[in-house]
Amino acid sequence: MLDVVIGGGGYVGLSLALALKQSEPSMKVALVDLRPRSAIENDPRASAIAAAATRMLDQLGVWHKLEPEAQPINDMIVTDSKLHDSVRPVYLTFDGEVEEGEPFAHMVPNNRMVGALYDEAVREGVTIIAPESIDDFSTDAASVTIRLRSGEMLYSRLLVAADGVKSKLRGLAGIAVNRWDYKQSGIVTTVAHERPHNGRAEEHFLPSGPFAILPLTGNRSSIVWTEKTLEAERLVKGDEFTFEIELERRFGRHLGELRLDGPRAAFPLSLTLARSFIANRFVLAGDAAHGIHPIAGQGLNYGFKDVAALAEVLVDAHRLGLDIGAAHILERYQTWRRFDTYRMGVTTDLLNRLFSNDLDVVRGVRDLGLGLVERMPFMKKMFIGEAAGTTGTTPKLLIGNPI
Repeated sequence: MLDVVIGGGGYVGLSLALALKQSEPSMKVALVDLRPRSAIENDPRASAIAAAATRMLDQLGVWHKLEPEAQPINDMIVTDSKLHDSVRPVYLTFDGEVEEGEPFAHMVPNNRMVGALYDEAVREGVTIIAPESIDDFSTDAASVTIRLRSGEMLYSRLLVAADGVKSKLRGLAGIAVNRWDYKQSGIVTTVAHERPHNGRAEEHFLPSGPFAILPLTGNRSSIVWTEKTLEAERLVKGDEFTFEIELERRFGRHLGELRLDGPRAAFPLSLTLARSFIANRFVLAGDAAHGIHPIAGQGLNYGFKDVAALAEVLVDAHRLGLDIGAAHILERYQTWRRFDTYRMGVTTDLLNRLFSNDLDVVRGVRDLGLGLVERMPFMKKMFIGEAAGTTGTTPKLLIGNPI
């Protein structure tokens, strides 16, 4: 009998498996993932890792492997303009430090992060079953019976779904979602530029949605570009020359000549919130529980918050000799995380509606609001704390402490 089976081998599933096994080596933890280890290297994206998540990765023993390729975000500017405007006024600026010498975020290549988590999880004794998938499962009062695609059966005290926003396991558990399709897609790519970015992140609010320039190591930046879905598909499928022209219109020339330095991809954007994070001996974590708009750059970091909270709840119960799959144990996790994720989901939804808007009256109101925040240091400090993941009731791992 296993203690925990995790469905999904992305950053959420792997970091949860690693946190459980490091904190309680006696726990029997298995992870089932459709991808082989080699597929991890094919992810061209990079992610903004908040300071709190960096502390957790350090506690899990993987940050030192990522730090050489991690680019600190030293500061950030926010502009609001129309696409054809020759000048983009800066309405809001942020200092990039949470504490002295600690940036509020780093940009890290996804493949390096997930690869490091995978290797450390294997080293700690997590059983990884891949390439494989969970076809079905059933629960009773004492256990979960899991049937794999190969026909093999697993028996566990708890099943965790970390299989993404379109979670198959969530559907099998009968958990409904509240979902809103933004009819937008996020175009993701990497560009090389002539001049150094000096660690500055930029968020340009344009009529079609936010256009983010996020610094990578060297003279490179990661682009997260929101467009109407049909336009995003046209740009991604079109020729490279046209794409670079449209990219430069939004990026500007302040960093000199631009060229693509990676593949282009577009991801549909929606707000997806599970109506419950738990069922009988079943838990949702990461995007399986909540898929939010990338306007605030918090999707990945909220997944890490789920991991830190769930690991702490399960390890505490295990040390007390309690049943980790019992309803009252899982309810503690849901209480800890559900309101926070709903709050962020509603916040990003409102921000997207407010800033993906070309009405002059709306622009005037939001620019006035940005200008007021710029003149209120305590408000800016609050926003930096939120972006860094250091606000609210913070799990031990996100403080940098062991469970």
